[in-house]
Amino acid sequence: MFAVSMFAGATAKKSKDKNKYGVYMAGVSASFTDSLIYFTDIQYLDSAIVDGKGFLVGRSQYSMQLKDFLETKEGGKNRTCFMFFNVKKNKLQKELLKLKEKYNKGNNMVLKNVNPEFKFEKAELY
Repeated sequence: MFAVSMFAGATAKKSKDKNKYGVYMAGVSASFTDSLIYFTDIQYLDSAIVDGKGFLVGRSQYSMQLKDFLETKEGGKNRTCFMFFNVKKNKLQKELLKLKEKYNKGNNMVLKNVNPEFKFEKAELY
């Protein structure tokens, strides 16, 4: 999960400011035990921060929010959740489209949208 989160974070554009507030994000959840892949809607979170190195601050907390939701509301067990984000919505849309096309190749995976009631909440920074 960490490696995938790191990869997704590397695509965010660096800001001239030390921190950039406001990020478009989407979560993706997969499991090694089934062929179901969950995708959240793209959400804008004005409290999300991209640090000076282009990483989403609190990305593991956002991943856990999705994991907890899928376990309690969808009965999903052993899911690995990871985040994709960008400060530009259209760039994030293109990245997710490529990922969906990759998963659809071969028709072995079932893509499912996460219930729209799921919303990312501000990560608690320590």
